[in-house]
Amino acid sequence: MGLRDSDTSREWMMHAGRTGERRRDDMRKVAVIALVVMACVVLVTSVLADSTAASQQPPPPWAYPIQPPVTPAPDDGVQKRVPGSTVALTLTQIRDLYAPPDWHPGDHPPMPEVVARGRKPELFACGYCHYPNGQGRPENSSLAGLSAGYIAQQMADYKNGLRKSSEPAMTPPAMMLAQAKSATEAEVKSSAEYFASLKYKPWIKVVETDTVPKTQVAGFMLVPIEGGGREPIGQRIIEVAEDLPRTSIRDSRSGFIAYVPVGSIKRGEALVTTGGAGKTTVCGTCHGKDLKGVGDVPPLAGRSPIYAVRQLYDYQSGTRAGLLSPQMKGVVAKLTVEDMAAIAAFTASRTP
Repeated sequence: MGLRDSDTSREWMMHAGRTGERRRDDMRKVAVIALVVMACVVLVTSVLADSTAASQQPPPPWAYPIQPPVTPAPDDGVQKRVPGSTVALTLTQIRDLYAPPDWHPGDHPPMPEVVARGRKPELFACGYCHYPNGQGRPENSSLAGLSAGYIAQQMADYKNGLRKSSEPAMTPPAMMLAQAKSATEAEVKSSAEYFASLKYKPWIKVVETDTVPKTQVAGFMLVPIEGGGREPIGQRIIEVAEDLPRTSIRDSRSGFIAYVPVGSIKRGEALVTTGGAGKTTVCGTCHGKDLKGVGDVPPLAGRSPIYAVRQLYDYQSGTRAGLLSPQMKGVVAKLTVEDMAAIAAFTASRTP
């Protein structure tokens, strides 16, 4: 009897040991699962926080210059001239939205009617804002060298309300909305084919700096304040005319300087070429290894950096929701404005 009691005690103790071990195993498994769940929650929360924080950024005013009310200077009747041209024009002629000042007619092929004259009163001449050679300005787009298909698609997106600006008070995008609604399919086709036939030339000089001239908005773009001195650049891009007197009368051979923060080009290179450890997508995947575009995917190299920032921001905010937006939405979801500026600094510094 005593032996059986002893055996029973041993069996009970062995059973209790096995049960305790299973409980400890179960507790360890629960602890591991809890740690995994916590890690997932932290990761998801971090990603959502990054995306939410990015989506709540206000439009950077340096990328969306808003033109204050202004009374144009009266025409003094004196004909203006630019270097390398025999053309002479008065201010009234220069300001004619239906006859863009063509200082260098030898720089481009004959313009189709919609580019050279528009269609009064609904449609301004395309060549006025984008220049006869398609080089464009920071407040609009450089069209030279874009594919005809891409240009036509953007016009369709504007017309159908799928492409707007994150800053409704910015005048040039609002003008494009109105122009796209007025343009006929034939006009879009002829202008798209014309600008696609042009070769985009180096147009932007990118300069890293800690300080920049103090600026104000004039002519829909940033211009240095005369005698205004300098100020820290911060995390902005300040894009100004290389020769303001020439740009103010729309000389299509006078380009721009983009001042960018020190170190931004290298930081932008990392984001563009590697994705920045999951922050975004490698740009060359779609835009080509040299960022010069592939088919109807537009080139990025050497183009206006503040225009590029506006497009990244508009994709993120949802105001640009056309054909390419599904691909771009994920690309920009976690980008801060500082990231966008770095990407634009790098792409603008590349040879077009």
